[in-house]
Amino acid sequence: MASKHKLNFIDSELEKIRKNNLYRELRYGKASKSHIIIGRKKLLNLCSNDYLGIPVTKIKIDQLQSSSRLVSGNDESYNKLESILARHKSQQNSLIYPTGYMANLGTISSIANKGDLILSDELNHASIIESCKLSDAKIIIYKHNDMQDLQKKLKQKGRNKFVITEGVFSMDGDFSFLKEITEISQKTNAVTIVDDAHGDFVVGKDGKGTPNYFNVAKKIDLYISSLSKGLGSFGGYIASQNNVIDLCINKSKSFIYTSALPSFLIHHAKIRIHSDREKQKKKLEKNTNQLSSGLKEIGYEINSKTQIVPIIIGDEKKAMDFGKFLFTNGVFVQPIRFPTVPKNQARLRISVTAWLTKSDIDYALEIFEKGFTKFL
Repeated sequence: MASKHKLNFIDSELEKIRKNNLYRELRYGKASKSHIIIGRKKLLNLCSNDYLGIPVTKIKIDQLQSSSRLVSGNDESYNKLESILARHKSQQNSLIYPTGYMANLGTISSIANKGDLILSDELNHASIIESCKLSDAKIIIYKHNDMQDLQKKLKQKGRNKFVITEGVFSMDGDFSFLKEITEISQKTNAVTIVDDAHGDFVVGKDGKGTPNYFNVAKKIDLYISSLSKGLGSFGGYIASQNNVIDLCINKSKSFIYTSALPSFLIHHAKIRIHSDREKQKKKLEKNTNQLSSGLKEIGYEINSKTQIVPIIIGDEKKAMDFGKFLFTNGVFVQPIRFPTVPKNQARLRISVTAWLTKSDIDYALEIFEKGFTKFL
């Protein structure tokens, strides 16, 4: 009788995932402006994070870095882009990471230490949650955008105190209460950290982000953001005082022990920053208003005021079935389930982009109206 393989326990883990309607699988597709081709099927793409839809620019691939920036993977192009990003956020300096996730992991774990206190919004992104765990600081979760809860929990002792929040929350599409948060942080001498991946380049004057939108940009101590969403490029970055950047260069493991981004991607990001983003911002705002108001007219409960528009379904299986219905009818919206969101809060997460035309949105609303009758 053949013995069981030592890795057979993984099958039972996968079976649990399937049983709870939480199984995920990769779909291979090719995105092109407002559409995506999966297999031989062309669908309207409502899952893209390329919010501004900046026209594609051809770039010369002249160099591929193959080393850490502290070894031999650094060149002048980094310094130029980091100077631009620092000015973009009105900070002394910035530092580029291969991804926004790595920027969170490396930065928060570098500046928060044993004896410190971290206050983190309960709906913060997984990268923030993992980053806090990597530090030796005490972590306290405050209720989502609940300023009374934040004030109460900030009274606990801590050598240094940090308040960490997203600017635009990635799964609900709502804004953080940054005006109130910065006021509370100033009163308690807490460091304010904002992950503005979904607001950067999209909201605020000249796309300077969520803190700028709420007129509190100068009260933010540390920005963490992405080059791959509103800007439509690749990579992540932080912006802060010179000493914060210097500490991360010397202590941040996800910066030190990884290869540098290829220089052509640095060049690509610089081109995108200098493009006509204001025109794309206005188009994105128009599209967001058209889709959100159309969904409300159908009967959906829409509370988001940003380009991230979630439709809360609740039941995981129903969300999966709704997603399949949309796919069959030529609309691509991925159902979002636990652990990305809490159990029984599954949703269809729509990402509006400037790529969409009025006819695209009209068609999407037609299908969502049919779905409303069928599933809700």
